[in-house]
Amino acid sequence: MTREALHAELLNAARDGDAGRVARLLKAGASPDARDRSGRSALTFAALGDHVEAARVLVAAGADPDPQDEGRNNALLVTGETGSVAMLRVILKAKPDLGRTNRFGGTALIPAADRGHLAYVRELLRTTDIDVNHVNNLGWTALLEAVILGDGGPVHTEIVRELLAHGADQGLPDREGVTPLEHARQRGYAGMVRLLQTPIESFTK
Repeated sequence: MTREALHAELLNAARDGDAGRVARLLKAGASPDARDRSGRSALTFAALGDHVEAARVLVAAGADPDPQDEGRNNALLVTGETGSVAMLRVILKAKPDLGRTNRFGGTALIPAADRGHLAYVRELLRTTDIDVNHVNNLGWTALLEAVILGDGGPVHTEIVRELLAHGADQGLPDREGVTPLEHARQRGYAGMVRLLQTPIESFTK
C-alpha cells in the first residue's frame, strides 16, 4: 500500500472510530498527522465523531492537535462544539494551542458557553489557562455569548457562574457598549442578573 493510500485509510478509520484499525495503519507507516485535501486531520475526524479511543491512539502516536482545516476547525475547537469532556481530556494530553480560533474568531470556550456545555466549560476552565476574556469576531466573549445566545435557564446560568469564578470580566461590553448585565436584564434572566451584580471578589475558583 502506498503512503498516500495508507493516509487515506487512516483518515477513514479515524472517521469511523475504528481504533484498532487506526493502530494497525500507524504501525504500517501511516503518519498520525495525515490530512485530507481540506486540511482536516485524522485527529479532527476522530474528535468530530467523538471517537475517544481512536483519538487516544493518535495522540499516543504523537498526532499534532493544532492543524486547522479550510473551515478553521481542529481537534480542540471541535470539542468546544460537541461538548465532549472525554475527548477534551484526550486532546489536552497533546498540549494543544489554546489560543487557536474558529471561523468566528472564537476559542473552544466560546461555543461551549453558548451551547450550554456546562461540564465541558468546567473542565476546560479547571484544567487549562485558556483566556476567559477572549473576544471573537462578533465582539463577544464567552460570558456575553452565554447570556446572549443562552436561554437564561439553570445550565447557562451556571456557565455564567463558572466564567465569573474564573475571571470573566463582568464589565466587558459588546461592540455597541452593552454589558453582559444589561443583556441579561433586557432578556429577563433574573438568575444571571443576580450573578452579574455580585462583586467579582465573591467568586472563588
